[in-house]
Amino acid sequence: MPKRELVFVVEDDPVVRQSLIMLIETLGVAVRGHATGRGFLDDPDCRLASCVVLDVRLPGLGGLEVQSRMTDLGLTAPVIFITGHGDVPMAVEAMRGGAVDFLQKPFDNQSLLERVGQAIARGRDLRQEEELRKIATARLATLSPREREVLALLVEGRMNKAIAAELGISSKTVEDHRASIMRKMQVRSVAELVRLVADSRPRTAQ
Repeated sequence: MPKRELVFVVEDDPVVRQSLIMLIETLGVAVRGHATGRGFLDDPDCRLASCVVLDVRLPGLGGLEVQSRMTDLGLTAPVIFITGHGDVPMAVEAMRGGAVDFLQKPFDNQSLLERVGQAIARGRDLRQEEELRKIATARLATLSPREREVLALLVEGRMNKAIAAELGISSKTVEDHRASIMRKMQVRSVAELVRLVADSRPRTAQ
């Protein structure tokens, strides 16, 4: 992982691209530029992006198509679109795809910096959520089929006796399964268990 947040600027105009890189670097983050959407997607570090400043009109893959490819690849970095030729339908499509903003050139530098800062914070949250999801999913994978059944009922708030009756097993067996579940999931309370199960479920982007 990079020591600093990593922002990508995808802009085909070299003068504009370098200007944006220098501007965003004033936030104290690492910035990497690409002239094409394909160049960005082929970058092995694209999965580490904290935010992507993406021109709508690019040679080859357009900005909206790059955004769609990012979704297909599971890239959660927030996208800020920039364009000199944007229109309302294009902006609507971008926002529906999860973009955090759609800026018309020329835009105010301070406004862009504020939006990039907000997007970086959002990207950090998304990465933390994804890390928690992976941890929770890995722990769930260690449970036996019966433990998963008990877990589902525990999360619903069922008591041991009710779970025993539902599954046709003894309360003692439920207690044993419950203890095993808590150990494998590495939690100390049902409240923690419920949170961890919730963490295993994918979040809706944006």
